Amino acid sequence: MEFLELAKSRYSVRKFKKEQISDEELAAVLEVAKHSPTALNFQPQKIYVLKSDEAVAKINSLCKCIYGAPMVLIVCYDETVCWRNPLIRGHKSGVTDVSILCDEIMLNAWSMGIGTCFVGLFDDAKLQREFNLPEHIRPVALLPIGGTYTMDAEEAADLARSIRPRVVVPTHYSHAAAVQQFRQLLEGVVPCQILLENL
Repeated sequence: MEFLELAKSRYSVRKFKKEQISDEELAAVLEVAKHSPTALNFQPQKIYVLKSDEAVAKINSLCKCIYGAPMVLIVCYDETVCWRNPLIRGHKSGVTDVSILCDEIMLNAWSMGIGTCFVGLFDDAKLQREFNLPEHIRPVALLPIGGTYTMDAEEAADLARSIRPRVVVPTHYSHAAAVQQFRQLLEGVVPCQILLENL
């Protein structure tokens, strides 16, 4: 599958089959982690695989967005390893590094017919405590992962039509004419929903 077609066809799975993917499939999905780019190639990412009934039950008690997945990845970064930008006070590359990695894992999984969903709605301190993660290991994302139910072409097309990027235009930067020009420009390029917000 061509990359653009792969990217267009992938969606966040919110209904998983009960059976876990095999160890071989998991290893193939995670192979991309060895090649994922990170700032200065420091490779601070850490991936914890939750497979046991106990671990999956625990993550379900901490996050309501696991969607019945039989396996979950906790994707983290090591604060002691990630690059620090000397020009931005307190900036660490870990969240960006992990986000890039998650995207590559999700696309690689999808190319194998395996579904995922990027989940960020969890209490990181509580998750760290419940899974006994070291203090310097920072969880960034959960990736429920597993087999998916096949959608037919019409269902997939309906899903694609329903996904519209949201662009926020800060109204205090723009007068009405500029906002209208911006709207016309974007709508000509990508089907997007434009929100006006006072920031």
